[in-house]
Amino acid sequence: MKATLEERDTLVGVVRRVAEQLAIPFTVGGGIRSVADADQLLSAGADKVSVNSAALARPALVTELAEKLGAQAVVVAIDTEGGRVKTRAGTTDTARATVEWAKEAEARGAGEILLTSIDADGTREGYDLEVTRAVAEAVSVPVIASGGAGEARHVAEALEVAQAALLASILHEDPARLTSLREELRGMGVRLRDAA
Repeated sequence: MKATLEERDTLVGVVRRVAEQLAIPFTVGGGIRSVADADQLLSAGADKVSVNSAALARPALVTELAEKLGAQAVVVAIDTEGGRVKTRAGTTDTARATVEWAKEAEARGAGEILLTSIDADGTREGYDLEVTRAVAEAVSVPVIASGGAGEARHVAEALEVAQAALLASILHEDPARLTSLREELRGMGVRLRDAA
């Protein structure tokens, strides 16, 4: 289903307001089906765009985005379950193997892979390190582990195999947890950038 013009204008407005308030780089995904869609979001202040279902439906989109915007601005989000790629917010099976799609996305120009394990997502029992390791070893671009963080140890484990780890529910319920989480990670010897 295509985003309506009104929905697109609303998203661009949200990105513009976020960019005015945020001092760190941020990525925007959802409904990006063309270079023009992505360019609007980058012009509004996003640093990167993330594509998932549209890239699976038309893989050439990744190449087009990378050629026009630069690979550093293109993130391919992969939802995986049982080593297979899912689409439409993880609700629809595809015929693609996760590692093979990650390799193709990189070959087409993706600058990063955002890998969400549906198997681990929301469990707070840790990231799916097996699939994350397999993807990270198969590509040379940064891999962002997503799905499963429940405590600092999980983040540290993910950072042993991936270049970054996404945090969601662990912070949604307690945003102030970010400060203590950073200190716990530093105490484990994880090197972190200073927060802006």
